[in-house]
Amino acid sequence: MTFDAVFLRELGVGVLIFLLSRFFIRSIVRNSVHLPPGPRGWPILGVLPLLGSMPHVTLTNMAKKYGPVMFLKMGTCDTVVASSPDAAQAFLKALDHNFLNRPTIAGATHLGYNGQDLVFANYGPKWKLLRKLANQHMLGGRALNDWAHVRASEVKHMLKAMYECAKEGELVVVGDLLSCAITNMVSQVVISQRIFSNKGLESMEFKEMVVEFMIISGVNIGDFVPCIAWMDFQGVVGKMKRLHKKFDVFLSKIIEEHMKSSHERIGKPDFLDVVMKNLEDPSQERLSFSNIKALLLNLFTAGTDTSTSIIEWALAEMLKNPNILIRAQKELDEVIGRQRVLVESDLPKLPYLEAICKETYRMHPSTPLSVPRMATEACNVNGYYIPKNTRLNVNIWAIGRDPNVWSNPLEFNPERFLRGKSAKVDPTGVHFELIPFGAGRRICAGYRMAIVVIQYILGTLVHSFDWKLPNAQELSMDEAFGLTLQKAVPLSAIISPRLLSDAYV
Repeated sequence: MTFDAVFLRELGVGVLIFLLSRFFIRSIVRNSVHLPPGPRGWPILGVLPLLGSMPHVTLTNMAKKYGPVMFLKMGTCDTVVASSPDAAQAFLKALDHNFLNRPTIAGATHLGYNGQDLVFANYGPKWKLLRKLANQHMLGGRALNDWAHVRASEVKHMLKAMYECAKEGELVVVGDLLSCAITNMVSQVVISQRIFSNKGLESMEFKEMVVEFMIISGVNIGDFVPCIAWMDFQGVVGKMKRLHKKFDVFLSKIIEEHMKSSHERIGKPDFLDVVMKNLEDPSQERLSFSNIKALLLNLFTAGTDTSTSIIEWALAEMLKNPNILIRAQKELDEVIGRQRVLVESDLPKLPYLEAICKETYRMHPSTPLSVPRMATEACNVNGYYIPKNTRLNVNIWAIGRDPNVWSNPLEFNPERFLRGKSAKVDPTGVHFELIPFGAGRRICAGYRMAIVVIQYILGTLVHSFDWKLPNAQELSMDEAFGLTLQKAVPLSAIISPRLLSDAYV
C-alpha cells in the first residue's frame, strides 16, 4: 500500500472518529438540559434518512408523537420544528427578535448571490433598506394601489389569450398562463414593460427555471452536514450554479437595457430606477449590483411562483368539488353580472371568494415549511431550552391540518371561514392558525400583493369561464415538495366563456 493510500485511509478513519466523538459528546451535553422531545435519528445524518420525499408530511406525523415543539438533528444541525399555532406564536411573536437571521444554505449562496437578497440576507441595515424600498415602491399598501392599473391590464391580456383558447377548443395549461401573467405584472412595475407574450416559448422556459429554483433550493444534504458539502453527493450544487448562470444572464440583460433607456423615464421612474439610485447615494447604506440582482431574483421567482401555485390549487379543489365552483360563480354573477369582467374594487363584496382563498392557504400553503431561521442566542420556549444557532422551521402545512384547530381538517370547506371565530381569521400573520406567508418581522415582503393578486385572478377565472377536465383525465392532487408546494401534475382544463363576448376584448 502506498504512502498516499495509507494517509488517506488514516485521514478518513480520523475524520469518522472525530465526527462520532463529537456526536456522542454533544448527546451527553444535551441530556443535561431540558430540550424539546424528538426522535434521536442516526449518527451524523440525524433524522435526514427518515424524512422521505415529503418532509412536511413526515414532520407532521412526528409531531403527533413528540408534540408541537420538537427538537431533532437535521444532519449535524440542531433544529426545532413548531407545528401548532401556539408554538408558532411563541417563536415568531414572543421571540421574533431572536430568530431574525437565516442559516447559511447552498441555495442562498449559489442562487441568491451569496445571501444578498431579501429572503436569505441576515437581518441588518442592507436587509432593512431592501425591505423599505420594496414596500415603498412596489409591495406596500399605497404602492399596491398605485399599480392597480398594471394588474388590470395584464389580466386583460390573459383573458384575451384564454378566450382564444376557448374558441379553438384548446386545452388550457393553467400554470403556464398564470406564470406568464404574474411575471408580466411584476416586470411592468419593475422595468416598465412586459417581458413575455402570453403563449411564448420564453415564458414557458422561464417558468421551468422558476420551478427548478424552488425545488432544488430545499433538497441539499450539504446544508445539514456541512463537513461533506464540498462533495455535492446529490449534484444539487452543480445544478444551482448552472441555474444561477441562466438567471444572471436574464437579470444582467434586464438591468443593462433598462439603464440605456433611463432618459425615457425622467420624472416617472419605475421600481428599478428607484433601486438603482442607491448605488450612488452616499447619504445612506449603499446597495451593490449583487443586492439589486438578488432582489430582482426574489421578485421574479418567489413573487410569481407562490401566487401561481395557490391559484392552481384553488382551481383544482373547485374542479374536485363542483358545488364550490357553482356557488362561487353564483356569488360573482350576483355582484358583477355577466356583462363585464371582475375589477379589484369588487373584491370586498365577495366573501365566498375570499373564503376559498383562505381555505386554499390552509390546505395548500405555498411554503409548507417556513424558510429556516436561526437562534441568535440560546432561549427558552414553553419550558424547553433552545441552544444558540438552532435552526427553526415552522410547519405551516401541519398547522393548517391540525384537528385541534380545524374541524374536519382534510375537507376543503370554504364555509368554515364564513361563520364562527374562523370568520375573523386572516392570513396576514396576525392569527397564527393561518400563516401562509409567515409572521413577524420576516413575514413574506410580498404578502399584501399576493393576497390581492390571488383573489383578483382566481375570481376573474371563475367568473369568466366554465371549467371542466378533459375526458378520461383524472384529477391528481399529489404534491411535489420544494421551497414551494407545487402540484405534482400540472392542472390542464377545458374552458368555455360565461360572459358577453365584448367583455374579453
